[in-house]
Amino acid sequence: MRIGLLTEGGYPYATGESRFWCDRLVRGLARHEFDIYALSRSADQEEQGWLELPPQVHRVRTAPLWATETEFRTTHGRLGARSYGRRERRRFDAHLAELVSAVCTGESAGAPPAAERFCTGLYGLAELAREKGGLHTALRSERAVRALERACRAPGAPRVVQGAKVPDYLAFADLLERALRPLSLDWYDTGEGGLGAVDLCHAASGGAAALPGLLAKRFFGVPLLVTEYGVQLRAHYLAAQEAELSAPVRTLLAAFHGLLAAEVYAQAALITPGNAHARRWQERCGADRAKQRTVYPGMESARFAAVGESGTSMADGDDSTLVWVGRVEPAKDLVGLLHAFAAVRGAAPGTRLRIVAAPVGEGSARGYLDHCRALAAQLFPDEAADARTVGGSPVSFEEIGGPGVPELADAYAAGCVVVLSSVVEGFPLSLVEAMFCGRATVSTDVGAVVEVIGGTGLVVPPRNPRALADACLALLRDPERRARLGAAGRARALELFTVEQNLVAFRDIYLEMVSHCPVRREARDSAPLPFEFPAEAYVPGAWTGVAAAGTSVVPAAPGGAGGRTGTAAAQEAPAGTNPAGAPDTAPAPVPVATAPAVPARVPSWSSYENGGSGAGQHRTAEAHGTLAVLVEHEPDPLLADQVSDLSERMSGLEWRIYDLEARLPAPAVTPARPTAHDPSPADETDALREARP
Repeated sequence: MRIGLLTEGGYPYATGESRFWCDRLVRGLARHEFDIYALSRSADQEEQGWLELPPQVHRVRTAPLWATETEFRTTHGRLGARSYGRRERRRFDAHLAELVSAVCTGESAGAPPAAERFCTGLYGLAELAREKGGLHTALRSERAVRALERACRAPGAPRVVQGAKVPDYLAFADLLERALRPLSLDWYDTGEGGLGAVDLCHAASGGAAALPGLLAKRFFGVPLLVTEYGVQLRAHYLAAQEAELSAPVRTLLAAFHGLLAAEVYAQAALITPGNAHARRWQERCGADRAKQRTVYPGMESARFAAVGESGTSMADGDDSTLVWVGRVEPAKDLVGLLHAFAAVRGAAPGTRLRIVAAPVGEGSARGYLDHCRALAAQLFPDEAADARTVGGSPVSFEEIGGPGVPELADAYAAGCVVVLSSVVEGFPLSLVEAMFCGRATVSTDVGAVVEVIGGTGLVVPPRNPRALADACLALLRDPERRARLGAAGRARALELFTVEQNLVAFRDIYLEMVSHCPVRREARDSAPLPFEFPAEAYVPGAWTGVAAAGTSVVPAAPGGAGGRTGTAAAQEAPAGTNPAGAPDTAPAPVPVATAPAVPARVPSWSSYENGGSGAGQHRTAEAHGTLAVLVEHEPDPLLADQVSDLSERMSGLEWRIYDLEARLPAPAVTPARPTAHDPSPADETDALREARP
């Protein structure tokens, strides 16, 4: 199938989030085609270039969220910078008023729900941009600023929003235009390179990355899958606190992203959070639990195999050394770690701490690292074993790739306990890497730490240096416990967090989602396409769901006999159809008049055999039911023997094997029938119970 992979600030660029798991996903699912639709966040990201793309990536389309309005209009905007006429201006004013009123006032008495108004405005602006273009220019016009001002001053708006000034209106209008740029792209058509030509849209995050997927579903009915390993809404909240924005702008921006996240979760066919922490965030934002399936991120375990398989004897590491690995930033609370190590050092003077970080550039991270170095020098002055030995600090700051730590696995091999001291954390990748290496861990109870550790490490409250020190001392003094926890952690990581389990999960999800939607591409060389028709097209009989009194929608039965029984439909199947009687075109829903609402009913079951000429020949099943066995290749004799053996024990069922690649039923397995008497319902029940494992 063809997958439209939607990203923001990540794959296929060499920097940014989600680039590694997206690359592993694309490379691991080599039997699918991928079209990449990427939104970049900065000019520097584009200058860094792309990762090397595998051959299954057929097309890459990009658009900048960072560029000025003029640059975006001339390079990526749909239909250029044409100005709106009077009719278009009225449409724009109406749709923008709906959207900003939902953002500014939220739920208000006497008005439709905020989510409904937001969707009306959002999709109205998208349709206007698709038909006429010029949306990015209109969102920066004086009309847009005045509409925003009216919404902020409307009754029901929060007090902080009512206090907004002209600079606040201009700042939010600029941010709104950038957030809605995906609406103005020329990606929404059914031709080559358009989202209407893909079978499934997979958004690598929520927010702006999922906007093209929303429009693809709106315009073409393409199903949307949303994966979030770090909740995008949470990231926006944290970024807004660090940005130099006024309180009214932060409030408006939070409301916009909250409404957008709720709409993304509502329209997604499936949502795959990366952990329970992300799952809870999504539920708080309106995600339906029935749509959520946790899929842990897959990580390469081979690079840590040498350390993990060497056992827990610490031959390569020092059994009195603590190791911290990660990015240097205030959320990691290295200051608390240093204070905890001071307590550890007082109880066990020979202990050392190695802080191994990714390369740090200029900016706030460099300033925080310098602060931690100064604190370490103050807490741990250089010490010497005797008068002739050069003194040194028990705390060392190193970079991955440096002389002491040439590879990431070397950092974990250098110590016996890995420490995580974060106060804010999403999915703790460093803990999973430590578990791959078979190292015992001490970590703070934040984010998805408890879910990842699962009882194979020690967990303490965050911002509690005393508890962190006590846990480290407990493991330093008990080598057998360290070995036991390290082995359990490695087994858990290999079971849950490998690339293989991630690929298997998404392969199954892709097949499940696309099986409910017909493929929209024409067959190549008249060859049948997988999932060309929805699964219910092959079921004889009419399926009627519970509907409002007076009307219902009944799918047309195979052969065009919508609403008739399976027998009649099969008898009238025209020559040249496949053995299941499926039509040459996907069946369309046919509205029919009915009596008051009735519950769904199950059609009479029938079986089909290949008559050799290609025409579908019908035979009513003599058994009380039919059980189909689906295989991806020609069934081998062993499978046939197993089915035959089970059919003797379950005499009330007829067994049939279907070859999915050929899309034709394999020869039926003839069950052994009892000769003494016909099976009664009681006999069938006993046989079914006996056959269960």
